[in-house]
Amino acid sequence: MFEENILSEILTAAPAFLLIAVRAFAMIQVAPLLSSEAIPITAKFALAGFAAYAAFSSALISEWVIAPFGLSFVFLVIGEAIIGIIIGFYLVIIFAAFSTAGQFFSLQMGFGASETFDPLAQIENPLLGQYLNLVAMLVFVTLDGFRDLFLGGFWRSLQSINVMSLIDGREFIVSMMLAGLTRLFFDAFIISLPILGTLFLISLTTGLISKAAPQINILSEGFPISIMTAFVVLFAALPFMTEAFSRVIGAGFETLQTLYIRIGERIAEGGNL
Repeated sequence: MFEENILSEILTAAPAFLLIAVRAFAMIQVAPLLSSEAIPITAKFALAGFAAYAAFSSALISEWVIAPFGLSFVFLVIGEAIIGIIIGFYLVIIFAAFSTAGQFFSLQMGFGASETFDPLAQIENPLLGQYLNLVAMLVFVTLDGFRDLFLGGFWRSLQSINVMSLIDGREFIVSMMLAGLTRLFFDAFIISLPILGTLFLISLTTGLISKAAPQINILSEGFPISIMTAFVVLFAALPFMTEAFSRVIGAGFETLQTLYIRIGERIAEGGNL
C-alpha cells in the first residue's frame, strides 16, 4: 500500500520527479568512480531513479509545483543537469589532487614515461598517480563517501539549490570552483611533499657526488637509488597519506555544505527565488 501511494504521488508529479532524476543522473555521470565506463549505463539510470525515488518521499520535494511539459520545462531540465554536473565536477577536482600528487614526483623518481590509461580517473595518468587515486577511492568508500555524496551532496542540494538560485548565487559557485582549483594544487603538493623533498635531496646528493668523483657513472646508479628510496618513503608515509586523503575528502564535502548554506541565506535575504 505504501509503495502504491508513493507511485501515485510520482505519477501525479511526474515533471518534478523527472527533474530530480536528471540532477541525480548528471551527478552520477560526472562524479568519480560512478562515472567509470565499467559501470553499465543501465545501472546508472537505475541508481539515478532510485535516488530520485528516495528523495521524492520528502515533503519539501513532493510539494514542488512544476509547470506542464513545455519550453520552460526544457530549460528547467538543462538547469537541473548543470547543478548535477557542478556537484560531480567539484568531486572530480577533489580527487584530481591525488593523481596530481603522483605526477609531481613520478618524473623525479624515473617513472615520468609510465603514463597509462587510468580507468577510474578516465585520463592518462602515471603509475604512481593511479596508485594514489586508487588509495583515495578506497578511503572514499571506507569513509562512507557514497552516503555523504547522496545525502550531503545530492539530497541537500535539492533543499537548497534550484535553477533560479543557481543563477542568483553564481558568484558563490564560481568562487567555490576557483578555490577548489587552488586547493587542488595545494593538497597535491602537501601529499607529495615527503617523497618530493626526499627525491630533491637525492638529486642534490648525486649532483655533489658527480662533481666530487666524475669517474662514477652517477646516471646508472642514481635511477635505482631514486626509485628504491621513493618506494620506501611511500611505504612509510602511506598511513599519514590516508589521513590526509580523509581530511581532503571531508573538507570537500564541508565546502559543498557551506555553499548550500550561503545560497540558502541568499534565498532568505532575497525572498524571491
